[in-house]
Amino acid sequence: MENTKLPNVRIDPSSISFNMWKDLPIPFYFAVHFFEVVNPVEVVNGAKPVVAERGPYVYREHRFKTNITFHDNDTVSFLEYRRFHFQPDMSIGKEEDHVVVPNILLLGGAVMMENLPGFLKVLISSALSGLKQTPFVNRTVGEILWGYDDPLLTILNTLVPGLIPFKGKFGLFSDFNNSNSGLFTVYTGVKDIHKCHMVDTWNGIRKTNYWRSEQCNMINGTSGEMWPPFMTPSTSLEFYSPDACRSMALVYEQPGEFKGIPTFRYVAPKTLFANGTDYPPNEGFCPCRESGIQNVSSCRLNAPVFISHPHFYNADPVLVEAVGGLHPTKEKHGLFLDIHPMTGIPMNCSIKLQMNMFIKQVSGITQTGKIKPVILPIIWFSESGSLEGPVLKEFYTNLVLIPSVLEYVQYISIALGTALMIAAILLIISQEKCFLFWSSNKKGSENKEASVAFSAKPLPPVKRKVLHEASL
Repeated sequence: MENTKLPNVRIDPSSISFNMWKDLPIPFYFAVHFFEVVNPVEVVNGAKPVVAERGPYVYREHRFKTNITFHDNDTVSFLEYRRFHFQPDMSIGKEEDHVVVPNILLLGGAVMMENLPGFLKVLISSALSGLKQTPFVNRTVGEILWGYDDPLLTILNTLVPGLIPFKGKFGLFSDFNNSNSGLFTVYTGVKDIHKCHMVDTWNGIRKTNYWRSEQCNMINGTSGEMWPPFMTPSTSLEFYSPDACRSMALVYEQPGEFKGIPTFRYVAPKTLFANGTDYPPNEGFCPCRESGIQNVSSCRLNAPVFISHPHFYNADPVLVEAVGGLHPTKEKHGLFLDIHPMTGIPMNCSIKLQMNMFIKQVSGITQTGKIKPVILPIIWFSESGSLEGPVLKEFYTNLVLIPSVLEYVQYISIALGTALMIAAILLIISQEKCFLFWSSNKKGSENKEASVAFSAKPLPPVKRKVLHEASL
């Protein structure tokens, strides 16, 4: 594919949209909430898990694009990197705080090894005992998120090669910091404005192979930063999420306003994480459990990991009842995006997801005790950002204030034009009346003058004599 240099490419629509896309001026914040297990010993003995929410632990998320390359088919490719910096003043707690959470490697690995030969599971269990591995661990926030050295990784890779194919530190987001989300190629919209920001390929492909149906594997929508302009309430908000390994579609909820800028609010439909029974198009994401959670093991090394809305919001009540301490509400746990419909640029957004793990007793792995099967929440997180500062002012001025002023000027011009037309018509009518008035008065005046002139005219001598004699 032939590349063209950036300076020779004409960007359409406006440069403000391109500049915002290239260097996102919106400050994003990544907030993590932990579900601390308050009764770990009881859970191992078969009790219902009870959790207490800790946090948020907030990070400033810096995004920047590199390798921006324009192509001759109206597309542009780029890599977007993310960097996270802890914000103590916005957090409730420190990265050094200790939290009791499931031992993900042990409990997750146990479920993954459930079908291994019994003798091998006993061997692994013995090795775990030698390493003093327990089903729940007390680690710091920083370790859980960004990684810590765990000898269990070496043991598992030695006894079960390929089970967990990575080395080094283990952390939930150890591969997030200073990493990119893959090579996106999107349409610029120069030739077709309705395709602006739409994904052409991700890592060179147009569909994945994670799921069981072609529809579920399709890479649809945008990369999740901006959308095509001129949106209507019937427009869906679709994007591809590499973290969730799938495309997602949000739906229009209501019109609104963000700091004087008109917006459309989009939210997640209840069908987003519904199972295949409740919503047949999602059958391709199965094997499924209750509605409200999605099994992402097929793109997460076959680990028993599920994603959902925080606190199992919009999920089957069975999931909420199985874990104590959960209180789902739309206000706290529902995701939303407020979009400026004319440009397709987000004004305010908060994307919220929860990471869960399926845990259970596994025969042969004594560390799993009598744990009853349960989908246990580990963390939930939000990525939030809103337009502010000089960028918000520029956006408001260019796309709200000036168009409003021009609209008023248009109405004023129409009103003035109408007034001038009426004035001109009245002037013509007045002139006509004035002409008729003075014309009639002039004619009457001439007759009167003629009468006066006739009576004042001296009579001839003969007529004067006759009139004189008659008077005598």
